This record gives sequence, C-alpha cells and structure tokens, in this order.
Amino acid sequence: MAKVTISPNSLRALGPAVARTSPLEAARAGFGALLGLGVAGLFLLSPNIDLDFGLYLVAPFGATSVLLFAVPNSPLAQPWSAIVGNTVAALVGVAVCMLVSEPTLRISLAVGLAIFATILCRAVHPPAGAVAMTAAMSPEAVQHLGFWFALTPIAAGTSVLVVVAAIYARVTARRYPFRQFEDPNRHGTSDVDPMERLGLSEAELTGILERYRQSFNLGVEDLARLIGAAELQAASHQTGPITASDIMSRNLVTVAPETVLSEVADLFRRHRFTSLPVADPDGRFLGVIFQIYLISRVQEDALRLDRGFVPALKRLLDRDRDMPVRAEDIMSVAGPRATTNTPIGALLPMMADGDVDAVPVLEHGKIAGIVTRTDLIAALARRAVRS
Repeated sequence: MAKVTISPNSLRALGPAVARTSPLEAARAGFGALLGLGVAGLFLLSPNIDLDFGLYLVAPFGATSVLLFAVPNSPLAQPWSAIVGNTVAALVGVAVCMLVSEPTLRISLAVGLAIFATILCRAVHPPAGAVAMTAAMSPEAVQHLGFWFALTPIAAGTSVLVVVAAIYARVTARRYPFRQFEDPNRHGTSDVDPMERLGLSEAELTGILERYRQSFNLGVEDLARLIGAAELQAASHQTGPITASDIMSRNLVTVAPETVLSEVADLFRRHRFTSLPVADPDGRFLGVIFQIYLISRVQEDALRLDRGFVPALKRLLDRDRDMPVRAEDIMSVAGPRATTNTPIGALLPMMADGDVDAVPVLEHGKIAGIVTRTDLIAALARRAVRS
C-alpha cells in the first residue's frame, strides 16, 4: 500500500489566500453593505416577497454587496458586470423556468446558461449565478412576474446597490467604479500618474492579463499601479541600506500649534521652505503645514471674493490680526510618516504622486528630522554617481 504524505505546503494551501486586512477596512466594507441593502430595502419597499410588482429583496443581493463594498476594485464588481450580469442571468433563469419543468435540470441549466451568457456579454458577476438559480427555483414568482422579474427586483435592486456603492466609496476615500487607464489624472491632464509610467500601453497590459488569465481578477489600471509599486520596491534593493536618518534634514525650523498665520507665512518667505513641521514644546510631532496648501487656501479666498491673489493674501493676514488663524488650524495630520530606520525605498512611493512634498521622520513620537523631495533626489543622484 502506497504511503500518503502531506507536505507543509499542501497544508498551507488550505489556509487563507487573502492578505490580512485591518479591522477598520472590514468595518468599512460591512457598514457599506448594511447601508446599501438598507437603502435597497427602502427602495424595494419590503423584504417580503411581492408578486404583484416584484419590489422585494432577493438573496443574491447579499453576494453582490460583498463585491461592491469589500472588493470594489475587482472587474467582477464594476457597474456593467453587476447590473448587466445580474439582469442577463435573470432573463436566462426566467426563460429556462418557463421551458423546463424538471427541477434539477431547470436549476443546473439556468446557472450554466447564465454563466455562458454573462461571459459573452463581458458581464461576469458571481452573484449572477445565484440570480439565475433563484429564478429557476421560484416558478411561482416567474408565473406572476414573467420577464418583469429581471427588471424588478433584479435590475432595480442591483442599480440601487451600485449607486450607493459609488457614493459610499467617494465618502470613504475609495474609488468606485475603478478609474480607466485613459482617464485624466487627479490634475485633470492626460499624463499618466507617476506610479504608472511604465512604458507599457493599455493594449500590452491587457495582453498580460489575458495571457495569465487574470482579466476577471484585475483591471488594467490596478495592474499598472502594482507594476509601478513593484518597480519602486525593486529600486529600494538597489539603493542599498540607506535609511531616512542618512538623508533627512535634522536642524529643523518648527512651529508651535498656536503660531499665528502671519508668522507661518513669514517663515515660508524667509527660509523658502515647502513645509513646516508643527510640534509641541517637548518636540512631540503634531502635524505639518505644506506651503502649497497655504497657497491653495489663499487662491480659494481670491476666487470666492472675486479678487486677485495678493489682495486675498493681504485680507487673510489682516483677518489674522483680529481673529488669529493658528498653525493647528491649517496643519495636515493625515500624511505619511517615517522613522529613522525607514529605508529610502519606502520613502519613494510616499512622495511619488505629488501630494506630499516632505515626510516627517519621527523617533518615539518626537520629530527627529524631515525628508524632502530635494533630499530624496540628492541621495538617489549620489547613489547613481557612485555606481
């Protein structure tokens, strides 16, 4: 008798395949599904079956919610896939239910044909199989509603979920639907974002996805971002053991949280800084003020008041004397941070997209230095000359 051995790799294959996710992200997805189904329930009037108008919730909406709120970047979760996939599957399920009387054959045929049809429509959406199965298992509902079942509850309910998912993604700083490869960047120009400048066309990236049969799992835009991130990570291996402490500026000019706007503006003018860390008297880091944000605020005031930039700046500074705007009112607290041991390769993506001009370097919660784009470029240039 042959001896059966189980390798550690075989056991590992039975474990989780999904990367660890933070409890906050899990809560975000769960609350989104709760909100989406709650709104859909209100729109569809009742969770009870309504065979007159088809205004009721169906179980596949739960599976659709998992995709829309937990994995909104998946091609299987995009609006076309969700709405068209569920609707086509409903049409197939209803047609099979009308034509086939034997339950087992009816259910299996409905699901198989739904998969076939949604693939041809480029609308693969896993819950669509459950939609077809629901129709095939509900001859009474099909008898009352007919093909109207595909419109309500299926198309109407899925559309409500998609709309809620799009709004919820924007509110929670996510992107849904995912951005297409040729969409304008966040500045409104046609340049590809720095992280995605790979020298590869959309057709080439699409070819890679098709070659490895990943078209259902990943969009072209996501593939570009992943390749860009991998290139930056690979670059960190080539730069050697350079850390933030090797390149950071140490002799810092900081401001207290109560420092008024006029003093902040004067420091920017005098030192030609692009950023100023905000720290308490003990050196504990509180936030950072970016000059570009200060300029943006003045520009917003200028547009709102229909005045020029200089008058708007003067008005802001004059107002500062009467009702002081302090550093803590305009500082950013949500930007990336580093420690003295952070490798240079990890600093690259932090400043790659243009949102951040400098990264504060902390040691035990206190500001130890700051790495600016200039520091980073200088370090990379020195490394290039030496190699």
